[in-house]
Amino acid sequence: MTDTNSSTAAMAGLLYQANAKSTGVTYLLWFFLGSLGAHRFYAGKTAGGIVQFVLFLLGWATIWIMGFGLLFLIPLGIWVLVDAFLIPGWLRQYNTNLVHRVLA
Repeated sequence: MTDTNSSTAAMAGLLYQANAKSTGVTYLLWFFLGSLGAHRFYAGKTAGGIVQFVLFLLGWATIWIMGFGLLFLIPLGIWVLVDAFLIPGWLRQYNTNLVHRVLA
């Protein structure tokens, strides 16, 4: 392996490590800020993160109107729970695509 090839491989490895998404970080965001959609923003699922954030705001803003906010908060809670099982697949796909981008 020449010096140029090894330096290119090292740069590719550093670029991958700098941009790869961590499962641990994603689950911490999910656990502490899941209803705000923080884990989705981190994983690159921005549209879903925005919808979760809006549901959270609408739910808490209208909870005092005879529990109307529960119509937003209960589906949000179910959605966040389902996300816990989807996180590994999202990150595997993101990191696999990252490898292909780095090596291209």
